[in-house]
Amino acid sequence: MRFGISRQHLPLRLLSALAVTSSLLAAFPAITGAQSLPGFTLFSGVKSENQLPFRLDYGGQANGWDRYNLRIPAQRMKLAVAQFAVTYPDYYKGTFDPNKIEVKYKGKNVPLAEVKWNQESRLLEIFPEEPVPAGGLVEIVFSNVRNPAFGGMYHFNCQVLSPGEVPMLRYVGTWILSIS
Repeated sequence: MRFGISRQHLPLRLLSALAVTSSLLAAFPAITGAQSLPGFTLFSGVKSENQLPFRLDYGGQANGWDRYNLRIPAQRMKLAVAQFAVTYPDYYKGTFDPNKIEVKYKGKNVPLAEVKWNQESRLLEIFPEEPVPAGGLVEIVFSNVRNPAFGGMYHFNCQVLSPGEVPMLRYVGTWILSIS
């Protein structure tokens, strides 16, 4: 008996070490992929058919810098869009850089006429130079975002205005962002 471990207990200790190591390795992909496109969300208050996909490029860390990739699937783009309006809750205390907001249609940048951030109304208005066509994947990218100092779940709602419509925003869906 050398170093306090008998030969009969060695396989048990190796098996225990292997079990702990494999459980840590199995948890690693779940941690690293936590801020990619959402999976199944329970108790969000938003029906699953109204939840929109997103990705937080830098992990959604509280009080950190991030880039939000907020997606609108092609099937939600039933009409062309002349304006995007993104609202967020009053308890979201992050900051946005209106000069670092982009819209992509089918992966290509859309020229923007104007981006307005109304902090009092918690509203970001995005006006493309030309209406974004219907039927394609749209991605709204917020770069240079400062996440709130405290984590939480934040509902970002998307509404759109189509050209020629009565000037009334139409609900498209909700991104449920989780800041940790």
